[in-house]
Amino acid sequence: MGVNIKNLLVRKEIAFTSLSNKKLAVDSFNVLYQFLSTIRQRDGSLLTDSQGNVTSHLTGLFSRTMRLLQYGMKPAFVFDGVAPKLKEAERARRKSLKLGALEKHKVAEREGNIDDMKKYASRTSVLNGEMIKESKALITALGLPTIQAPSEGEAQAAAMVANGDLYAEISQDYDCLMFGVPRMVQNLTISPRKKLPNKLSYEKISPIMIDLQDNLSSLGISRDQLIALGMLVGTDFNVGGVKGIGPKNALKIVKEFGENFSELFEKVEWDNYFDFSWETVFDTIKKMPVTNDYSLKWNPVDREKVIELLVEQHEFSRDRITSSLDKLDNELKKHSQKGLSDFF
Repeated sequence: MGVNIKNLLVRKEIAFTSLSNKKLAVDSFNVLYQFLSTIRQRDGSLLTDSQGNVTSHLTGLFSRTMRLLQYGMKPAFVFDGVAPKLKEAERARRKSLKLGALEKHKVAEREGNIDDMKKYASRTSVLNGEMIKESKALITALGLPTIQAPSEGEAQAAAMVANGDLYAEISQDYDCLMFGVPRMVQNLTISPRKKLPNKLSYEKISPIMIDLQDNLSSLGISRDQLIALGMLVGTDFNVGGVKGIGPKNALKIVKEFGENFSELFEKVEWDNYFDFSWETVFDTIKKMPVTNDYSLKWNPVDREKVIELLVEQHEFSRDRITSSLDKLDNELKKHSQKGLSDFF
């Protein structure tokens, strides 16, 4: 779900080239769910090999990662660990929505409504252990580091950027701002355009940079106040937030009370909406477990391993995969030559 604060934020359009040679944290679960949701056939069914093994996540992961690498970016993939106990309600909500979408998909299938079949199928995505294992294997074969978070991947990625080990976090969700990420980047997509909802037209997509300190200064609040704002609107740890409070009103409230959160949450009658304290949610976000036990090393692509994983195991087109790898080799040579020319 994430936290709905988009309309409050200063979001700056940037060029893909501005991220060349930058080390970037990827919220892996975030992007893998995107691939499972969007990379589907006309009727909404997932892409599979001849054995029925799902390949949508691998298709998206390979295509998007190759694009990032061709621009000279250095991604590092962070994976979720054990979810906080407070996230159980959000998981239950998501499961209920998926079951509802599954029933609607069955109806659309009986009626032969292809558009509805695709719409509802995309809402039933499940990321299982085998998909995660395959994704990690492909990332490693592409020469990129994987990091296992003890809990939320977004928090781990935020900590690595805050440590100065990575430049920014790639994510579509604004939760990472509450976790304290100094910079986040959105819209590093496979395609430079996306289809508008319920329309036949498309719109251009450009990368977006969101700077935490710039936004805190613009909003006139601290990071702790940003966490409180998110809690009023609703996070993955207090689904739905406080009834009747939207982002603009939430901002007004947190500015009114400053960092006197006890009075703030008493005023909005927190206890009428949740059977756990506001402190529990605040501490879950502010003190999310992270680790400094990680290795960040970027290696050359293991071409044979990539072909084994995608072509031999999952029947991807050999020509397509080798062509993409050849193109990457050429782009990396250009980046290397450009780097050398800077010394002359």
